[in-house]
Amino acid sequence: MTFRITLFVLVQLLGGLLGWYLGSWYGALAGMVLGAGIIFVADSIRAQRFLRWAKEPDTSAPPLLRGLWGEAAYRTRRALRAEQRKAADSERALGEFLKAIQASPNGVVLLDSEGRIEWCNETAAEHFGFDSERDRLQHIGNLVRQPAFAAYYSGKNYERDVTLIGSEDSASHPVKLSVQLHPYGDGQKLLLSRDITALAQAEAMRRDFVANVSHEIRTPLTVLAGFVETIQSLELTEAEREKYLSLMAAQATRMQTLVNDLLTLSQLEGSPLPSNSETVDPRALLAQCETEATCLSLLLHPQDEHPQTLRFDPVPNFLLRGSAGELRSAASNLINNAVRYTPGGGTIDVQWTLLPDGRARLAITDTGPGIAPEHLPRLAERFYRVDRSRSRESGGTGLGLAIAKHVVQRHGGELQITSQQGKGSCFALILPAQRVFS
Repeated sequence: MTFRITLFVLVQLLGGLLGWYLGSWYGALAGMVLGAGIIFVADSIRAQRFLRWAKEPDTSAPPLLRGLWGEAAYRTRRALRAEQRKAADSERALGEFLKAIQASPNGVVLLDSEGRIEWCNETAAEHFGFDSERDRLQHIGNLVRQPAFAAYYSGKNYERDVTLIGSEDSASHPVKLSVQLHPYGDGQKLLLSRDITALAQAEAMRRDFVANVSHEIRTPLTVLAGFVETIQSLELTEAEREKYLSLMAAQATRMQTLVNDLLTLSQLEGSPLPSNSETVDPRALLAQCETEATCLSLLLHPQDEHPQTLRFDPVPNFLLRGSAGELRSAASNLINNAVRYTPGGGTIDVQWTLLPDGRARLAITDTGPGIAPEHLPRLAERFYRVDRSRSRESGGTGLGLAIAKHVVQRHGGELQITSQQGKGSCFALILPAQRVFS
């Protein structure tokens, strides 16, 4: 500002002196007016340049101005750069925030005050079958047409969630969603969706598990209570008493087997994975299983004219790394299951083989009644039975296959099941090459 006043005074003084020299007092006055005009025109030109730049400012190339307008251009440019940095930072933060929401396993939908979609992440698009671009500004009620959601949205009570069916739901792959609305801002709403399929399945499995355990224990308990009451209230001969006590012992053994299997499953689920430090000899393992299977076969078919045939093939020369106890339990369960479900005169083949890729395979093949294809995917579920009455006759708990599957998965392998009705079944434990050595 001082520079502008000094310049103005100097121009007026020079104009006045020049006018005085050329034309006395009148010339001095004219020179001062001319000097003021020159200052005014020059200042107007700079002002116009500044205004043209200010309409569409370019911070990288400001106008070359001096004086007050140059200072104004410099300060404006600096302020614009600061705002641009703030805008860039805000845009970057918004981009990172949107990336975080996109990466969220939960669905996020932003609705305006009219219930129209302003934005949604890919998870929400998958949950509801949206197209994140095409369906923008579509009303949520036109896209989610389930009656449960319509009632929830119109009820305006969003303190709880509502359970909906996912867009990819099918009979073989059910999908359940937990959806909740959260009002915010000026009538806007945040819709959050969460896939609860696994939770719903776990809850169903828990209910089934409790119901099955209760049922499996209640049956022998009822038999025991009946026999106890009979012994207490009736005069029995020694032979009758021995018969009832024998039946009671069988029911007690059945309950003890069930409890032991449940404890085995619990230990498998809660213990660390088997290490590679323990060496397992498959020959010794199979020898123990053969002894158990032979005893069980004689017990189940004591007077059959055509007893079962159990064939245990020679074991190749290899060793395993893993838990000997767990692997013996898995093999024993599969072999004993084959013995239980194969009728008299049938054949059970047990064979260890080394596969070309280095894996080891224990296959138990029987000539039993076989299993229908629709039952195969669920056979390893706890307490799942194809024929409950047949299972009770054979004395199974419904946990043997679940134990075998847990054991082989803990060792990094898999349980394979193939079967054909009327011809028999094959249950195989496949152990990875990392567990096999010579």
